[in-house]
Amino acid sequence: MMAAASTFFHTVRHLRPAQIYGRLYRPRPRLRLKSGVQLRPPVGAWATTIPRRSSQIAPNTFCFLNEQREIRTWNDPEIPKLWLYNLHYLEHPTAELVERWVAENPPGGGVGWEPYPIALRMVNLLKWASNGGALSDAAINSLDLQAQFLSQSLEHRLGGNHLLTNAVGLTMAGICLAGFDSDEWLHTGTRLLRRELAEQILPDGAHYERSPMYQALILEHVLNLINAAALYGSAPPDDRAMWRSKAAAMLSWLSHMTHPDGDIAFFNDAAFGIAPKVAELNAYAARLGIAPANLPLGSSGYVRLDVGDTTVLFDGAAIGPNHQPGHAHADTLSFEISHRGRRVLVNSGTLTYEKGSDREWQRGTAAHNTIRIDNMDQSEMWSAFRVGRRARAFDLRTDGSTFVEAAHDGYTRLPNPVIHRRRLDVSSGDVKVTDRIEGRGQHRVEVFFHFHPETEPQIQFDPKLSSSTRSSCWYPHFNMSVPNTTLAGTWSGPCPVEFVTRIPLS
Repeated sequence: MMAAASTFFHTVRHLRPAQIYGRLYRPRPRLRLKSGVQLRPPVGAWATTIPRRSSQIAPNTFCFLNEQREIRTWNDPEIPKLWLYNLHYLEHPTAELVERWVAENPPGGGVGWEPYPIALRMVNLLKWASNGGALSDAAINSLDLQAQFLSQSLEHRLGGNHLLTNAVGLTMAGICLAGFDSDEWLHTGTRLLRRELAEQILPDGAHYERSPMYQALILEHVLNLINAAALYGSAPPDDRAMWRSKAAAMLSWLSHMTHPDGDIAFFNDAAFGIAPKVAELNAYAARLGIAPANLPLGSSGYVRLDVGDTTVLFDGAAIGPNHQPGHAHADTLSFEISHRGRRVLVNSGTLTYEKGSDREWQRGTAAHNTIRIDNMDQSEMWSAFRVGRRARAFDLRTDGSTFVEAAHDGYTRLPNPVIHRRRLDVSSGDVKVTDRIEGRGQHRVEVFFHFHPETEPQIQFDPKLSSSTRSSCWYPHFNMSVPNTTLAGTWSGPCPVEFVTRIPLS
């Protein structure tokens, strides 16, 4: 009981006042049906957006997150919430589907009227309409009500990518729609976007939740705003210039966090198939006249080393913003490797957002290429999106080419506190990993190396480590498990201690 109370305390103590207040007081939005709402007349051109394959297989059958379901109701309590969220996004709208959603989802009721799906659905419908899709009067009136609802229920209690997406949705409504409240939506949305983008996009272009997947999603939102503003000419010039600058910075960070195979690295919550590919985002940005900024990695805490045919991505980062680490994993000092264009070492990915043993494991230290001590995660990961005490990375150093080193204090909460220090030395033929556990007392140390399913596992463990081979799984997509192999080294004894392990690359 005391341990649970302590974990809860170390979770809530980082919350901001607006997050606490927002959980205690949620007034019900007041809506009014108005007339005269319509799309603004275009004054520019619409750039082709990133194409998506439709998820609607039959009138009542959809496939999201690699799970196909026949829906009986839009709000089936037996269906996981993230799947229902995707259903309500209407990412692939048709006139028939939009009319059905409007008719079967009265204002204020069900999953579809939560702020996050409202924001994404408005963006998707307004993109579709801006590119020639026909919105009926009923659909436009519904968009007006949705924007009213969103403007009165912004997710300050969550913050992070949710609040930023709320701001995008409200700004998109103000850009694209003409009506009684549209200028107010534009003013509120752009003001919130200025504040959130200034905080949430770090100087090296990273979104502060430090998930390459969410980086790509948020970047697409910003590009959509730039596209709509060019078509309708209704956004303030200073905001449009700021969006373009942020998009260029975000493209830069995402390129650093992309493997030679063209897909993202798996740090924190990340999986394939949710966000657009990096090449697609670059092409979309180019159509809008935006090129990636040439920014070095730095403020986000990640390091990329390229030596010959070898690429190493290293995590010396904070697990996320203190007030919103919901998409964080206990992956401090973990790293991924590609060699000759193919992945060698991988973090284990993201299978689900549903609370349970799978979610606990994928967020835990053992699912990543780093060290676990005394069978305890570096950071206290609990529930589906909660974090208690957090590992703090420090002493990050690199030459930007052949080595990186850092330390973290996640294990100073042990009865006998220790610090984990790690150094990687990269050459064209191997990666040398030097781990040092500094402190006192007897400890059990485990070091994990997770190999890509198509890679032959090879490790030259330090002689002090007892090695083992374990069958495991890689989760490259939601609800998809691919068997792979984990090589682990284990040691028990007094600290301090140092291990030198080599990963040969062939």
